[in-house]
Amino acid sequence: MILANARLPAGDFADVEVAGGLIAALHPPRAAPKAGERIDLEGALLLPALVDGHIHLDKTHWSAPRLPHVEGRSVRERIAAERVQRHRVALPIEARASALIRTLIANGTTKARSHVDIDNDVGLANLEAVLRVRDAYRDWIDIQLVAFPQSGVTTEKGAPELMASALRAGADLVGGLDPAGFDNDVKGQLDIVFGLAEAFGKGIDIHLHDGGETGAAELRDIAERTIAAGMQGRVAVSHAFALGGIPPAVFDKTADALARAEVAIMTSCPPSAPVPPVRALRERGVTVFAGSDNIRDCWSPFGNGDMLDRAAIIAARHEMFADRELEGAFALITSEADKALGRPRREVRPGAVADLVAVEAASVADAVIERPPRKFVVRAGRIAAERGVPSVGLKASGLG
Repeated sequence: MILANARLPAGDFADVEVAGGLIAALHPPRAAPKAGERIDLEGALLLPALVDGHIHLDKTHWSAPRLPHVEGRSVRERIAAERVQRHRVALPIEARASALIRTLIANGTTKARSHVDIDNDVGLANLEAVLRVRDAYRDWIDIQLVAFPQSGVTTEKGAPELMASALRAGADLVGGLDPAGFDNDVKGQLDIVFGLAEAFGKGIDIHLHDGGETGAAELRDIAERTIAAGMQGRVAVSHAFALGGIPPAVFDKTADALARAEVAIMTSCPPSAPVPPVRALRERGVTVFAGSDNIRDCWSPFGNGDMLDRAAIIAARHEMFADRELEGAFALITSEADKALGRPRREVRPGAVADLVAVEAASVADAVIERPPRKFVVRAGRIAAERGVPSVGLKASGLG
């Protein structure tokens, strides 16, 4: 395949040769060799495909009739409400997750990390459903699954055993939730989470909503445990709201600990929380990446599965207005997310995996600001979507 007349992220133009699922070469315009397929991008901007670092495929109501939102004043109340409401969604998980995955791919995402509820209400049923969906779409998107103890680790009866079973069944990472605020047992929860990760050779991604100096202390504890376990680069903390509401000296100490341990921070940038300061964290060497989080489910009626839109939301919240700052926001959904989730890295260079997205934009900054429709999405050298419509093969592979 030749993707001709492509505008590259740096602004220059090239004919991009794709072979064997990789970018084989970047040729001067009109200098590429003949190929079996030639697609003229007509000057469209060719970018690395996008990464959604945090979604909940088992929770989404995507493609199902909308359920009215049930309010909850605390994380615990909202979890209790969801345990009732999730049994009232009209369509099975496979149908909803498949519909959302097709939307993600059509929007240019070819790698994602999904947290999947593991508790004594649903057992492994949600995980088993999402594993079937992942298998159906394995040729079109890389999906990592986190065994997520939404209802607690030490307070939910049998949770550690269920999480171990989830890891045996195919989950890729160990999850956690508010060791202080939910389980009220920081040592007990983290002992179990890190113990499971070491026993099964898995990574970790912990939800941490705990704020203030309590949350900061938990972050430093996680960093220390990461180094002690030799897990640098394999641990992430999602949300980490505490980083947005602590004194400067405490922030500096906490950020430095995270950087030393190579613990990554995921932000979805919700409007009502003190979110982690992206620039300050990155300046201190912390990897920061982005995710959609909840997409039209019991937790939020919003979300659209468009990571360019998420990058724009983060840029606006943090007043990232200069072009270099907008490029930094784009990195949260591409290179930084790839770093947090692991290889393969998506780039527009020879030798990189040919996961690409073409948009009508003059620059990366323009793409973040304008969030233009995706003209083409390429997955491992094959067209996955064109003008927002999934390919025939992609549509046929779904379970819903």
